Order: sequence, then structure tokens, then C-alpha cells
Amino acid sequence: MTNPTSPFLVVQDLSVTFPTEDGSVQAVDGVSFSVERGKTLAIVGESGSGKSVTAQAIMGLLDRRLSSVTGHAWLDGRNLVAMDDDEVRHERGSRMAMIFQDPMSSLHPFYRIGAQLSEAVLVHQKVSKQAARELALEMLNRVGIPDPRTRIDSYPHQLSGGMRQRVMIAMALINSPALLIADEPTTALDVTVQAQILELIADLQQEFDTAVIMITHDLGIVADIADQVAVMYGGRIVEAAVVDDIFYRPQMPYTLGLLASVPRLDQVRTERLDPIPGNPPSPISLPPGCVFQPRCAYSDRVADHACEGIRPELIDIGGGHAVRCHLDRDVRRAIATDVLDALAGSGA
Repeated sequence: MTNPTSPFLVVQDLSVTFPTEDGSVQAVDGVSFSVERGKTLAIVGESGSGKSVTAQAIMGLLDRRLSSVTGHAWLDGRNLVAMDDDEVRHERGSRMAMIFQDPMSSLHPFYRIGAQLSEAVLVHQKVSKQAARELALEMLNRVGIPDPRTRIDSYPHQLSGGMRQRVMIAMALINSPALLIADEPTTALDVTVQAQILELIADLQQEFDTAVIMITHDLGIVADIADQVAVMYGGRIVEAAVVDDIFYRPQMPYTLGLLASVPRLDQVRTERLDPIPGNPPSPISLPPGCVFQPRCAYSDRVADHACEGIRPELIDIGGGHAVRCHLDRDVRRAIATDVLDALAGSGA
């Protein structure tokens, strides 16, 4: 029985390396976080920051012949990283599940959606085929698929993008997993369907008391659904805090850059958005010091060029707020105040 006051998933020092002809690719580097039942952790960052690889490592979806995964991922006290493939496969689908960003490539095009949903039940539950089909019908109805008794015999290509994503959510939740990882689940959907999908995930989370990890680059989604936020850059967590601290008391220059590049609907902007200059680093040749240093506008405020050669540690600054940055605390706060004031004053 899980202790209700303890995190259901605890990830400690998780690292993922891919060997290539050009050298080792450090896709994830020493990532740690935790998620409680009924809570949502948002992992945000640009493409290539390591978000999806982190999720795949937790789910056991990385080929162990082509990757090296180290560290720990404790799911209700059991270390997923140390399990063999059969053990992880048993956990996946029953105790944990994942929603992918492209349902068309995740659903098998040759099989009707009812058959695919029923298979997910039959693999993990000892029930009859008829009982599995009835459960599939129930889940299609719960995720808002119209006329489920007709749609259950449809092929994926006969459904709209929003309906396919609902089918993926039904498949992920059909065995009532305690952990749900959603990897950019609304990327290809219009804003109306996005809102419906996010509301659906939140409703089902409340019903099943599910721990949710939402992987996204959309800070609007983060503000709407997250309890905790982990900001990733270059395979590392560079800032982690409760959602209000990320939006109103950010400390890391990269987080400030993300906030400055997001349009706001509550303001009429009089100036252009301020994107982060440069490009994310290649995981095969990460900078030796702070991975954000080549794009940071404030590294010159750190003595002895520490940002260029010394990797900053992820430091707890109080209240569960952690920051990976060489800048002095007072300097970080002053910079954050200036940036946030500028953002607040950019509307008319």
C-alpha cells in the first residue's frame, strides 16, 4: 500500500546515453524529480532538451542494446530501471501508461480501435473477450467518443485527430494506471480540441487519483494544469518549483527566456516577443560548464568565467524551489524582477 503522503514516482539521478559513430550522446544527465498520486508534474523545455527521452526511460521504451540507462525510477517502491524487460512490460499498461503526441503512428492502422483497446485489457486482466469489449465501449464513452458502439469498429484513419487522441487516452487509462505520462498530447490539435483533451485528462486524473507527467513546450498548458514544474535544458533540469514560483518567482535565465517568448492573451503587446537568441546545444557536444551559457545574456555577471568551465549544481533555494545557476541569489532575483516588470509593462 502506497503511503498517501509519499511520492508515487521518485526519479533519482536518471541518465541516458546513446553511443554513436561520432561519440556518446548524453540525452539525459542526472535528472531527479518526484510525483504524487493525484498531482501533475509538467516537464517543459525546447525540442532536444531531453523531455521525451526521460519519459521513455521511465516507461522502459528504450532499446537496452542501443542505449545506456542509469539511475533510479522508483514506482511505488520498485525500481523500474533495474527491472528486466518482462517486468517492465507488466508494469507498462497496468500500473503506468503513456499518451504519445502522434496517435496516428501509435495506433495500428490495420486493426479496428475496438480490437486494439480490447487487446490492452486482455494482456493485463483475466477477463473474457466480451468483457474486454464492453470495457472498451465504456472507456470510449467516458473519453467523449460519440456513438461508441459504432465507432468501436472504426479504423484509426476513419477518425479525426481529436478522436484518435481520445482513443489513445482511453487505451492509456483502460487498466486504471496509477501513473500517466502524456508526451505533447495536444501538439497537432486545434485549440478547442486541446482544451477538451486537457479537461478530459484532468477529470480522469481526479477520478482515478492518477499521478500525471505532462511533457510540453507550451507554458499556457503548464499554467492551466500543473502543480509542479521541471524546466529542462541540454538534458538537465535547470529549474524546478511549484507552478506559481515558475511563473511569478523564476530564478533561472533560461526560464525567464521561455516566459519572455510566450504571447499573452490578457495584454495587447506594443513590442515584439523577445526570443532566446541562438540554438539549443547539440547533445553530442555539450558545453563543459553551464549548458545555457552560450545563449545567456547574464553570464558576464559571474566572476572568473565560471559559467564557461564549471557545471552549476541544482541548488535548493527554499520551498522546494531548485535552480541550476552560478549567478548570486540577489543578482538572480534582481534580473527576474526586471524581466517580469518589463513583461508586465509591455502591454497597453
